[in-house]
Amino acid sequence: ITYSLTSQTAWLTGSGNRSLAYVPVALRTVCLILLILAAARPQLYNVSREIRSPGVDIMLSLDTSGSMRALDFKLDDKPVSRLTAVKKVVTEFIKKRTMDRIGLVVFGEEAFTQSPLTVDKGLLLGLVDKMEIGMAGDRTAIGSAIAVGGKRLKDLKAKSRILILLTDGRHNAGDIAPEEAAEAVQSLDIKIYTIGVGGKGPAPFRVNTPFGQRLVHQQVDLDEATLKKVASLGNGRYFRAADSEQLSEIYDIIDREEKTEVKIKEYFHFRELYRFFLIPALILLGLEILLRTTFLRVIP
Repeated sequence: ITYSLTSQTAWLTGSGNRSLAYVPVALRTVCLILLILAAARPQLYNVSREIRSPGVDIMLSLDTSGSMRALDFKLDDKPVSRLTAVKKVVTEFIKKRTMDRIGLVVFGEEAFTQSPLTVDKGLLLGLVDKMEIGMAGDRTAIGSAIAVGGKRLKDLKAKSRILILLTDGRHNAGDIAPEEAAEAVQSLDIKIYTIGVGGKGPAPFRVNTPFGQRLVHQQVDLDEATLKKVASLGNGRYFRAADSEQLSEIYDIIDREEKTEVKIKEYFHFRELYRFFLIPALILLGLEILLRTTFLRVIP
């Protein structure tokens, strides 16, 4: 019987460490373990819990009409639009009210809810930062803004609910009069604060002309009488902000006045961790295939 002599092929094994032959098996084993862990879908999260903290339910109704382009406010000694100054002050106000539920209504010619009441301050700050002039139209629907804000607050069970309306114009759009909306909201036991924005006299606007951009002074018609009446009907207060400092002080006053003890439920986001197991598993699988076909190749 003729048979091959395996001793003649012993040189093919080389003179290296024979334990290296087990490396691909070890890599495959670790890869399978990591894939099982990835399939289990591990997550990192915090359990929600009920806490007691000083806070209220607050709806912020902010004017983004065309008149908010006026450049009569300053930040760091540089002229900025009214909306830019409002966004900065509102951002600081939201950061202070860490345990409150806060919502956001944007209005111009129309009024819509940008964010319902939430404790997610990151979401609110992002939405405030993205606010743009004219995003709801160039006219001013004060009545609609009050109605939309009140609608978001009416079904909530809280010891204190307030609506903060900020505008620099006069009601000239929408089907609901500001006084009617204020009476309806007040009947729901919701307090209304109103803030009139802008200085006295014509305000500077940047406009495009055949000779480039120019500053043109135009009169902005702030209806203080209506805002005062709305605040009175809503059992709140009216404030006038002619510059950034006054605007910041107004929100500080509201922050100090509106404190109460409420019970809220706090939620936390969770993060998926499967990728931390899946990616190493794929890397080990690729390394095993590379070794089996090159340095640790097995000849049948």
